[in-house]
Amino acid sequence: MDFFAQQARVRGSSRRLVALFVLAVIAIVAAIDTVVWFAMGHHPVDGEPARSNLSLLFTSSVVVLGGIGFSSLFRIMSLSGGGKAVAESVGAVPVPPDTRDPQLRQLRNVIEEVAIAAGVPVPDIYLMEEEPGINAFAAGYSASDAAVCVTRGCLDNLSRDELQGVIAHEFSHVLNGDMRLNIRLMGLLFGILVLAIVGRKVIWFGGGRSSRRDGGGGQVWMIGLALIVVGYIGYFFARLIQAAVARSRESLADASAVQFTRQTDGIAGALKKIAILSEGSELQVANKQEVAHMLFGEAGTFNALFATHPPLLQRIRALEPGFREEDLARLAASLQQDAEMPPAGPATSKPRSPLGVPGVAVPPPLSGVLAGAVLAQQGADGGATASTRFQRAATVHQAMPATLTIAVQQPESALAVVLALAMSAQAELQASQRRIVADAFGDDLQQAVQAIAVEVAALAPESRLPLAALAFPTLKQLSAGRQQTLQSALDALVRADGRVDLDEYCLARLLRVQLIEAQQPRRTPMDGLKKLPACRDSVMLVCAVVAANGSADETAARRAWLLAMQQAFPGETLEWSAPPAAWQTPFERALDDLDGLMPPAKELVIQSLASAIHADGVVSVEEAELLRVICASLHCPLPA
Repeated sequence: MDFFAQQARVRGSSRRLVALFVLAVIAIVAAIDTVVWFAMGHHPVDGEPARSNLSLLFTSSVVVLGGIGFSSLFRIMSLSGGGKAVAESVGAVPVPPDTRDPQLRQLRNVIEEVAIAAGVPVPDIYLMEEEPGINAFAAGYSASDAAVCVTRGCLDNLSRDELQGVIAHEFSHVLNGDMRLNIRLMGLLFGILVLAIVGRKVIWFGGGRSSRRDGGGGQVWMIGLALIVVGYIGYFFARLIQAAVARSRESLADASAVQFTRQTDGIAGALKKIAILSEGSELQVANKQEVAHMLFGEAGTFNALFATHPPLLQRIRALEPGFREEDLARLAASLQQDAEMPPAGPATSKPRSPLGVPGVAVPPPLSGVLAGAVLAQQGADGGATASTRFQRAATVHQAMPATLTIAVQQPESALAVVLALAMSAQAELQASQRRIVADAFGDDLQQAVQAIAVEVAALAPESRLPLAALAFPTLKQLSAGRQQTLQSALDALVRADGRVDLDEYCLARLLRVQLIEAQQPRRTPMDGLKKLPACRDSVMLVCAVVAANGSADETAARRAWLLAMQQAFPGETLEWSAPPAAWQTPFERALDDLDGLMPPAKELVIQSLASAIHADGVVSVEEAELLRVICASLHCPLPA
């Protein structure tokens, strides 16, 4: 499967379907205008029928468009609470950071490791406790605002690899901008449906006896009936288009999940178990249609017209082309036979089998028929590297001291950990840095920072930003004012010695970008429209900063930069220029410029940066941290 080609195809399909939404609204306006013209404007007025009709039609069009627009905006604003609000609306409960439940602990570990490996903030984690089906969804306007919610059926029936595949699928929705698109489509659907609701009110109030007495009841009744008919017809077709948009985005999320994990076993195994289990992916919650387009699987009974996902067999075959329907029957029989076998030895707990039968442990993940072929198609950043990336993320996560992972679970102690990460190792600077912390947050927090600073200083360099990522969900709970104070304090801490070291800059920049987006998620930019040549100077500067910070001397830096330029602008002759001493401000302006690139152009920028990083055959911690910050600023995941 060519996943990058699949991404391009689905994005183009989504744009066409959204254009159909616009055409549907235009058709609705035209239909209402036609009825209004026959009901009220067909007869001449003062001998000027054309002018009267044009004015009437203009007024009618403005009223209908305004009604749809304001109703849609109202609905979108009602969903502005972000991923957390959406999860709570379906009865999901947050998974505590300090949970001792083995299944919930595994869920947190998987989500945190996928976040660390992909270079995105750790999302809020929710569980739908009473849902036995296998399903999940991610909601939010951006990665910084995301919440990932899974059902109890996921925990009871999926292996760790399968759970990882489902989580990677949900991360893809956030990174691909699907949540923002879905919220806007939901708003437009509501705006169209409001026409029918207004039509009923018009008939009830405007077409009643009082209107009939003055002879206008028939005209008003006709307009009200038209609003009802056109509103419901428009809603019907809008639902069809929404379902088609959702299906195309689900195909993209499946492809992106394999890009994250570089193996088809996990997500394909989860889809097979949905097909086998009697509960499937169905949800019991009453308002399941609210989130149906966000889910990993269908929320209820499959309906070809309004299905928000491609058929299960189609999704499985896209991952494993040789898979056949009869394979599901054999797999179900095999798993049922395993479930009926007694446990091999004494068990202290009763895990559930893939078929929901207590007493049998979850089996290994299902193997993908074409997994090797899929990995071979990924090129230089192929499956072995991606698999290693997830292993490294798990290793870094598990190697963190328990005292620190516990500390980041509470807002005040998480604040102390992040401030300690910005403290200098030089004793002569620590006194002035402690004063900065005390002035910003008080003596109590300053003492907490001092107490934990020794353990933070002993942390492995590659664990610094992942630890900050683990602290992020807790830091979001701080008030807006306290978050602003944190950003100011971090800037002051890293500049205490009159210069900004790379690791200090990466920490401050990463948290600033993510906290600002978490406060104002709806302002997070969507995919840009710029092409790479329009941002040539920004690409040159960013690559120069990466090359200079990852090379032993200027000659090596120039060589690494030239490799990046050959990747980004093949055939062009460009002159190397070392980044200025005070590179941070122009670097940030360049990142903001690059964030407006089209997705394929961003991909080329990341590939160019990877070429510069690999020029000397070594990936240093500094290079990895800088690349993590660049990817966060460009709203794209880390490359494998």
